[in-house]
Parts: sequence; structure tokens; C-alpha cells
Amino acid sequence: MSDRTGPRRRRRLGSIRLSLILLALVPSVTLAAMWGVTTTQMFSEGLRLRSQTELSRSTGAMGTEATLALQGERAQSAAWLARVPGSRAALDRQRAETDKAVAKLVGRAEEIQQAPDRVAERLYSVVASLGSLEYYRDQVDDPADIPAEQVLDQYTSIVDGQIHAFQELSQVDDGDLTSQAGPLVALEHAAELTSQEDAQLTLAWPSGHLDEKAWTQFVQLVNTRRWLVQDQIVPALTGEAKAETERILASKEWQTLLSVEDQVLAARPAGADGRVALPDAQKRWTAALDTVSARYSVLIQQQTSGLLTRSADKADDLLLTAASLSAGGLVALLLCVGMSWRITRSLSRRLRGLRVATLSLAQERLPDVVARLDRGEKVDVDRAAPELDYGSDELGAVARAFNTAQRTAVETAVELADTRRGFQKVILGIARQSQNLVNLQLSRLDTLERRHQDPDVLAGLYELDSTASQLRRYEENLVIISGGQPRRSWTEPVAVVDILRSAVGEVAEYQRVEVHTDEELSLAPPAVADVIHLLAELIENATLYSPAPSPVGVRATVVAKGLAVEIEDRGLGMSEEDYASFNAQLAEAPKFDVVALADDLRLGMFVVAQLADRHGIAVTLRSSPYGGTTAIVLIPHEVLVQEEDGGVAAEKPDREPETSERPEPAAPVASAAPSPLPRRVPQTSLAVELREEAPVVADDDPDGFTAEHAASSLAGFQRGTLRARDTAEPAVPTTPHTDRS
Repeated sequence: MSDRTGPRRRRRLGSIRLSLILLALVPSVTLAAMWGVTTTQMFSEGLRLRSQTELSRSTGAMGTEATLALQGERAQSAAWLARVPGSRAALDRQRAETDKAVAKLVGRAEEIQQAPDRVAERLYSVVASLGSLEYYRDQVDDPADIPAEQVLDQYTSIVDGQIHAFQELSQVDDGDLTSQAGPLVALEHAAELTSQEDAQLTLAWPSGHLDEKAWTQFVQLVNTRRWLVQDQIVPALTGEAKAETERILASKEWQTLLSVEDQVLAARPAGADGRVALPDAQKRWTAALDTVSARYSVLIQQQTSGLLTRSADKADDLLLTAASLSAGGLVALLLCVGMSWRITRSLSRRLRGLRVATLSLAQERLPDVVARLDRGEKVDVDRAAPELDYGSDELGAVARAFNTAQRTAVETAVELADTRRGFQKVILGIARQSQNLVNLQLSRLDTLERRHQDPDVLAGLYELDSTASQLRRYEENLVIISGGQPRRSWTEPVAVVDILRSAVGEVAEYQRVEVHTDEELSLAPPAVADVIHLLAELIENATLYSPAPSPVGVRATVVAKGLAVEIEDRGLGMSEEDYASFNAQLAEAPKFDVVALADDLRLGMFVVAQLADRHGIAVTLRSSPYGGTTAIVLIPHEVLVQEEDGGVAAEKPDREPETSERPEPAAPVASAAPSPLPRRVPQTSLAVELREEAPVVADDDPDGFTAEHAASSLAGFQRGTLRARDTAEPAVPTTPHTDRS
């Protein structure tokens, strides 16, 4: 199923280690972010509340003090304007008190600048209005520009601004403190309303009446103050503040004030000017108000101080809580990160262990099992595939699945090795039986060759001899690919020229092969049979994959690294990819693979690679200048033996007990030396004790035919000429016969 038409593959983050790190990192980062935000918020709230508390303490308290002072100065100014005896001295004293309170408030300009905008605007408005206080004082001292009521209204405006500024200051981030500040602001507002009532009455006492407008304002002040006291102050106060307020409201002085207010409210405008007559209660009013105002002032100051103290304590508690939660959150964060990291490392370590075990199986244990099986060793599956124990969790389930997989792999390898060995044994058994038959055939051909002297018969026998030799090589191929050793062996070194002749003699089209060498070297006995077989395979490939008339050249030359044998044909050659593929197969000992050995060419390359690996021989294929293929066989010095005394004759192979070897026809050899080459002698390939006396032909034989003449005639026949057959006395052969190895 293609990626386009198949199910959509899920995107992966990469390695499992990265996924585990992200899995641990995400909650850790989230917890760290929450811890950071919470800590920052709590510290910010605590610091902001502390700042607001300090601002309220420095400006709010000062403002309250200034408010009380201004209320007092307003009352004394009204008394002075009403020409109350002794009021001037009291006014001067009150102005001095007001100046002190105002100076303290104005001196907090730096704190006011750092206050929130909404608070700073109110406080700057109060400070600005205090700047015009001197002008209105002059109007009190010497009324000229504005009436007395307007002068007193300026005091009221300043006090109202201060009360509103205090109200803004009381709006802190803590809801409990804000709710506690509400009744205190209402209490200051009620005190201000009472002070305004007093100012109006003080101005009106000398004349004994209020005009209709002033009376209406007085009624509004009284009703507003009573509403604040009954509905806003008393229900909202708690504790000592509420108790003190109730004591003030229950006092006879407060009742006196209420009684006077009721008398004024009960009066109605009368006459054309609409004036309202005031009761004769100035002394009672003034005495009662002085007492109530003093108690009011003390209550307001106490509540303001208490509220500021609670606000400061709240800020400290909030900062302490923030610090505690911050420390606890940090510990929890570190604990979470540590546990996550430890769990991640544990999982990663277990996964890494599983990965190492998998790689160990794939790269070490399984190849080792295969190698041991190739060597024919017995393999214990339990020891070769030890089980991994990773617990009972999901990773343990993966390990158990891996245990099953590796055991199956090892068991399969063992079964395949057993099957391969069994198959090789079957092939080897068949090959050995065939070898016995072929060797028996060669032995019988050798017997027939000794009995017959007719050239035509000998020619046929030698053709059968050549075919049987090829068949023997094919049977040896089966032995080699089955892991066995051919039974032919030598006890003495064999000359290189004889090695080449024997290899050519095992090829069907040996007539096309041209051998060129003048090297006086020999091969060590253990390598003789394998080198002959290796060269025969390459020479046969050269004859098979080149056109029939074209020659195949075989050259042997000594080089720096040993003896180089070049086998060159004039066929079509192969592509560079094919050369690279075959050279890679020839570079190392191949493994038995029935599928890979499906065609003859690969079978031959398999045999060549096996034989070359046994003796350290290097075989390389490359393109030939003639367009065909050149096979270069480099035989190392360790396999070569330097010839002495003009060379070593080809030694005959040791006999197998049940068979006999048969000499084979050799190919023509182009030699630099003119000396005649040795001729084939019947029975020379037999062991000494098996040799029989050859029949002797008398010199006076009328036909003059001898065994030597028969060999010469056969050589002529093998050159493919009919003339040799008709010649009664054949010439000295140029194509000698050497014994088959």
C-alpha cells in the first residue's frame, strides 16, 4: 500500500528519548510557569498593598488631620464673620493648626507622585485648592469681594476633595480592607455634614433667622447626615467602632443636636422674604457640638489608625504567605522536576538497555550463532538467546515480545543451518557417488587405452577420457559447494606449466586455448588440485562466453606479489556494474545459497571464490582491450615453489583407494624453449604397485605401430587434422599429453 493511498501516518516527535524529555518537560514547565505567576502575583499584591498602606499612612492620615483642621477653621471663620466675642483669638489659633496640617500634607509630594493616577489626581486637586486658602482667609478678615457664604463654601470644597481622596485611597486590592474603609469614609462624611450645619447656623445665629435657600440647604444636610448614620455607618461598623458610635448617638449631646435640628426643620419660611426663624439654642448647640465633634475626631482618628495598621499587617501577612508559598512551590517544582527527570532517565536507560540487547542480538549473538552453525557446531538455543527481564509493565511486554522474536530468530537460524547441512550432505553424498563412478570410468578407460593400439579407437577413447574428466570437475564442484574437499591430492610440487596444461585439459573446447608461459615455478602440493580446478573454471567460462573461432589466451607471469595468471577471451564482456558485482563475490568466501547459485555462471564463481579463499588467491575480473573479459588470478608466494635443476616434472596425484586417476589431453603450449615436450606414457598415472607391464611390440612388426606411435597419432587427431589419421608414420607431436590431475 502506497503512502498516498494508505492510511495516514501519524507525525512523530523523533526519538523516544526526546518524547520522554518532552513528557517530563511539559508539566515541569507548566508547574514552573504557574509557580512563577502565582508567586509574582502574590508578591505584587503584597508589595502593592504595602505601598498603598504607606501612601494612606503618609497622605491619608495627613489628609484626615488637615480635614479636621479645616473644619475647625471654617467654624471659627463663621464665628468671626458672625462677630462672636473672642472668636478672633480662636481663629488665629485654628489657622496655625491648619497651617501645620497643610504643611505636612504638601510635604508628601514625592509619595503623591508615586501614587496611582486616580489617587494622585485627587490629592493634587486638594493641594492645588490649598494654595488659594490665603485668599479666602483675607476675605474672612476683610470681606470685600465675595459674600461670607462663598468664603465658607471654599473650605467645604477643600474638605470634600480631601474626603474623596481618602475614599480613593481606601480602594485597595484587598476586598476586606476596602469594605472596612467604607464606614470610615461615611463617618468622615457625616462629620463634615455636621460641621457644615454648624457653619450655617453660626452665620445665622446673630440675625436669628435663615433665608429660604440656606434653610433648604440645611434641611438637605440634616437628612443626608441622618441617612448616612442610620443606613451606612451603624450597620457597617463592627467591634469597638460600632460600640463607640452607638455611645455617641445615645449621648445627651447628640440628642441635643438632634433636638435643635428638629426645631429648625419644623420651622417654615414665613413672610414676604421667606425667612425661617431660628430657635434660641445657640449655646446648647455649640456646647453639644463641641463635645460630639471631639468624640467624632477621636473616633475617626482611631479608626483611621486601626485601618492603616490592619492594612500594614495584611500586607505583611500577604508577603509572608507569598514567600511561604513561593518556597513551597519551589520545593514542589524541584521535586516534580527531579522525579520527572529520574523517571525519564530510568525509562530511557531501560529503553537503551533494550536497544543494546537488540543490537547485540543483531550484530553479535545472531552472527556468532550463524558462524558457529557454519562451522558445524551445535548451538544451545537457551544460551544463545537469553531472556530479558524488564518487569511487568509495558516496557516489560516489549522485552517479552523481543525475547520471543530473538528466540524465533535463533531457532530459525538453527533450523536453516540444519536444513542447509542436510542439503549439503545430500549433495555431497550424491557427488561422492558420482565421483566414484567417474573415477571407475576413467580407470576403465585407462585400461582400454592400454589394450588398444588402433588410432581410431584410441581417439575415441581419449574423447571419452576428456568428457569424463570434465564430468569429474563438475562433480567436484558439487563437493566444493557442499563444503567438502576434492579427493585428488599431490605429495610433490607440480610445475606451473603442467598446472596450466592440466587446467586446459579439463575444458571441453581446449583446442581454442593458447597457453603462454616461461616461468620455472612450481605449486606446493596442497594447492595443486584447487588451482587446477580454479583455472579450469575460469578457462571454461572464457570459452563459453566468447565466439567459437576466437582464441582464449592464458598467460602466467611472475609479479611482485606472486604469480599472475591472465585468462583473456574475446567475447562481448560485461557492464561495469556486473564486473563490480562479481569482483565483490570473488573478494570473500561466499556462503551457501541455493537461490544465488541458480545459474551456471554464479555456480562457477562460487566455486572459484571458495577455492581462492582457501589459499589466499586473489581473483579479479575486468574488461579486455579486445572487448571481452580478462580474469587475473594472483597466486601468492606462499603457494609457489622455486624450481631447481631445470624444473620439476608434474607429479602424479595420490590415488584414492577405490579409484584410479586418468591422464587427460593437454592443450598446446607456446614455450620459448625449442626442447621437445614430454609425451604421454600409459600407466604413469597409476601407483607403482598397480602398474602392469605394457605389451611390447616387436621391432619387426610389419605395421611398425607402437604405444608411443599411438600417442603421437592421438595428438595429431586432437589437433583436428585428418592428415594425421592417414599418415602411416606420424611426425613428432607438437601437442604433448600430460597426465590428468
